[in-house]
Amino acid sequence: MWISHSERPLKVVELCHALAVEVGSPNLHTDDVPSIGTLLICCQGLVVVDKEASTVRLIHFTLQEYLRARPDNFGKVHSTMAETCLIYLNSQQVRALSTRISSDLQGQPFLEYSSIYWGVHARRDLSDYARLLALKLFDDNDHHIPTKAILESQQGSSYDVDFNKPYLFGGLHCASLFGIAEIVASLIEEEGCDINQRDCVDNKPLAWAARNGHERVAEILLRQGNISPDKAGEDGQTPLWLAAWKGHEGVVKMLLGRDGVNPDKPDNEGRTPLLGAAYNGHEGVVKMLLERDEVDSDKPNNEGRKPLWWAAYNGHEGVVKMLLERNGVNPDKPDKDGQTPLWWAAYNGHEGVAKMLSVPNGPGRPGFGKAGHGLSKFSRI
Repeated sequence: MWISHSERPLKVVELCHALAVEVGSPNLHTDDVPSIGTLLICCQGLVVVDKEASTVRLIHFTLQEYLRARPDNFGKVHSTMAETCLIYLNSQQVRALSTRISSDLQGQPFLEYSSIYWGVHARRDLSDYARLLALKLFDDNDHHIPTKAILESQQGSSYDVDFNKPYLFGGLHCASLFGIAEIVASLIEEEGCDINQRDCVDNKPLAWAARNGHERVAEILLRQGNISPDKAGEDGQTPLWLAAWKGHEGVVKMLLGRDGVNPDKPDNEGRTPLLGAAYNGHEGVVKMLLERDEVDSDKPNNEGRKPLWWAAYNGHEGVVKMLLERNGVNPDKPDKDGQTPLWWAAYNGHEGVAKMLSVPNGPGRPGFGKAGHGLSKFSRI
């Protein structure tokens, strides 16, 4: 079960410690951790150790595909895995860990996986027992070491977790980040629940749901009358900005349908939701934003780089085409360093984009056939 349905390849020591977790026990029993030799014998040649990566895998990828296609062979796979992770995190040994530990995790080898992925398994299949274990974890979530692992795991993040802040990372933040709608719905019904509370990295629950594309959670939060859907964090990034940057079309659509949400609000670096979507090539989000009259399709960031500049830089042909069809988009405008979208498209080898930018008087580009531009310029770079 663990080898075929884990979210990433498990290290040998991680697997052994996961198998030693005992349901109902408040302690971890290291004496029960099996040896890898014992495991390999029990698996009768179907499991091998990748010595280079120190991970455990099935003997062949076809066996992995077979088992993943038949999760019922193991019963309720994801609820069992979520329960195991949560029992581990709620153990006395993990509870006692300092939040200032180093990367060696102080001898708890299953801590990283269980912290980062318990919510992923719970979202797929949340049992009543896993729900109780999650709520128990949330009772003392402040200053609990799994929080650090969760925040540091967020893709593309550089969160510097400040454990000295009085309100760290509550259960609602955590459940919203993982997208566990059932737990979110329960938590917001509790007396005193503040759905606009900021955590240690200045994010609200809605921001976490938007950032990770959890539509059901976003919908539940947006139904609350006291929600603030357009409030930005210290970096100026609103829930809409985060959803647009990540390309979560469903959440973007929800937020654009709310009164009081500014679809053109930049962050502290001057990057609008449109610029973020263009940068990452999210065509569906770009299309939705361009349909709004309030959105300036040619607004630069603090370095003078516009949505078209970033789309050209990264070679997103579909986004470049949409932007070139907009009135008011200047394809020739250089950034503060004097580099145009065409220059960067050519420099980075994006031939399709360079050709679009080099066509004189192309669709949506009146007057672009000026001397010094077009294919002749492209050929000289």
